[in-house]
Amino acid sequence: LTMTSQKMTSDPVDPYIFTSDSLPSDPGFMPPLTNGLLGWRVFDTIMHMGGVYNGEGGTCHRGNIPCPLAVQMKMAEVGRHTYKLDMHTGVFSHSVVTPRFEAAQVLYAHRQQTNLLVMEVLLKRSETSTEPITIQLESSFKPQSDDIVFQSAPDYEGGRHVFGQTVSSEVPGGIRPFVHLIWTPITSTLTLPSDQSQSSWVFLVAVAGSDESVRLCYETGLGLIDTGDLRPSHLRSWAELWKGSSIEVEGAESLNRALIGCMFYLLSSFPSLREEANAPVEFGGVSPGGLSNGSKEEDYHGHVFWDQDTWMYPSVALFCPRLARAALEYRAGTIEGARANAQQMGYKGLKFAWESAVTGRDVCPEDIYAEQELHINGDVVLAFQQYFYLTQDLEMFREGRGSEVVWGVADYWVSRVTWDPTEQQYHIKGVIPPDEYYFTVDNSVFTNAVAQRSLQFAVELSGLLGHTPPPAWQDVADKIKIPFDPELKYHPEFDGYTQGETGVKQADVVLLGYPLAMSMTPEVRRNDLEAYEAVTDPLGPAMTWGMFALGWLELGDAERAQKLLQKCFRNIQKPFQVWSESADGSGCVNFLTGMGGFLQAVLFGYTGFRVQKEHLAFAPLLPQEVDALRVKGVSYLGNEMDWLIKSVEVSVSVRKPAEEESGSQEPSALQSVTFPRQPGQIRKVNSGSYCWPV
Repeated sequence: LTMTSQKMTSDPVDPYIFTSDSLPSDPGFMPPLTNGLLGWRVFDTIMHMGGVYNGEGGTCHRGNIPCPLAVQMKMAEVGRHTYKLDMHTGVFSHSVVTPRFEAAQVLYAHRQQTNLLVMEVLLKRSETSTEPITIQLESSFKPQSDDIVFQSAPDYEGGRHVFGQTVSSEVPGGIRPFVHLIWTPITSTLTLPSDQSQSSWVFLVAVAGSDESVRLCYETGLGLIDTGDLRPSHLRSWAELWKGSSIEVEGAESLNRALIGCMFYLLSSFPSLREEANAPVEFGGVSPGGLSNGSKEEDYHGHVFWDQDTWMYPSVALFCPRLARAALEYRAGTIEGARANAQQMGYKGLKFAWESAVTGRDVCPEDIYAEQELHINGDVVLAFQQYFYLTQDLEMFREGRGSEVVWGVADYWVSRVTWDPTEQQYHIKGVIPPDEYYFTVDNSVFTNAVAQRSLQFAVELSGLLGHTPPPAWQDVADKIKIPFDPELKYHPEFDGYTQGETGVKQADVVLLGYPLAMSMTPEVRRNDLEAYEAVTDPLGPAMTWGMFALGWLELGDAERAQKLLQKCFRNIQKPFQVWSESADGSGCVNFLTGMGGFLQAVLFGYTGFRVQKEHLAFAPLLPQEVDALRVKGVSYLGNEMDWLIKSVEVSVSVRKPAEEESGSQEPSALQSVTFPRQPGQIRKVNSGSYCWPV
């Protein structure tokens, strides 16, 4: 007993590793393995591929692709089973220990070669065992789908090959993508001969859109097996990601593990950076339930909403703007669809789809959301603006169609507003705010405020690119109505909203403070938080309480913030940190939107980070239960910083550029400073030095 206690003390539980002796009873809470292109829930019979949808219009959903790795180990012997998700490495394993042997099944979506899923099986006999050891591989795989009509192709390099095309296109006459699968045949049994102490087997699944591409991917996987670099190359990619983007707290174990889980699933949802071009592969966007979900009638069909731009994107962008740029490129790739959406409703410019898939045409099953949930336009531009302030990368706007996005949205707002001669203000009528309990309201304060901000950025970008903006952009920005009650000193959610009388679905008005950074007094900020906290649905979506927590951190009340943040823990489903949309476990699963809100509450709340036009502001504040916050890899104007925030002091180190690292595992500091905990700003003075005014 004493020895066990000492061991537990000296060998603390790794917060990145989640283990269980049983699987969750609800298959929706099985751990997802995704890599930005492929997504699969462990042991499930289906997987998905980014950009592959089936169904027209509102019936469009992620196409189900049969997964050859829908296999579970079975054996006659009784043993101790352990299921483990290692978030350091993106590897899931099922291991069994019996008196005669150990068996392990290892599964991962390859982080570097994103067209590959991998299963490895390892058998190792105990010292006393001499006879052959056989285990069963029980498969539920069938090479068929309701969404894709598959047919067989000749075997390739020992692998089975099927291919098919989706049944129907997103828009009439549109593209129906092909899906090709090549996989290593999986036998029903594996045997370790009596003359071997251990052995291992590797099974590959390659998925691609063409015959040539899938063969190349499968060949690449076989080559990596031959050189012994299949799993090591995957591990290196994850190690690189974590080296440049991690957030951990000391002193609050459950919070720490929740943050790691959120970061892991968000990073898993973005594409790998190609080494040769340092750019992401073509990307299909991030949906609320990620790539592992989104089949017909589940998890919002795998569509992309404002969730990507407002909830998931900001944290990834703060660490790795090049990775997050993929989300912006997804939006730029749907410009033609956004233009068609606007024209269909009789307006100019671009109307980004409330729910989009590949084309950018709205695929929302209910027209009223597509027609009225207009704030998506401003949300998209806000993501572009944050990217520019973090990077000063004008190329994204000159060559990457970013300016088309920003200016197209500005044109839309100008054509969508109506002038009210009585109030001498522009109104936006007939909308659904972020709070979806209300329809056809006028002057949603969030919608109007995000429209104002996107118009202001359109004017700013015009100046940078030598473009003459239409005078109407500035005129509408200056004169758009922002509802405010001067007596109660708070922002009504929309025209006619009565404080305290009716419920609210989710964070709405409180988003004015963050992320919109609207100028207001602390009194008004406090009044908004108190008014809406009292009437927000306690079972509303998971990202909500993080935004309330962030608001209270802004006002210096860390303990009240922490109580609200604590509500989010009800949405985390054990044992693998899979989030549900609602606190009772219902709704969308692996709810990346909720994870994104929770992560921002800490990443932008505890630090006070605000990405502004000419600096990165900070105002650190920790609740009592947190001893320290470590944030590694904050990226600002091409430099990376590591932050250590404690109750009384802050340390910041600027890393040496990657090419100067000499292959070291840990980045070395170029410049570091420690100062008392207080607000300040980071500004780049020149190519090699920083100013740290505190």
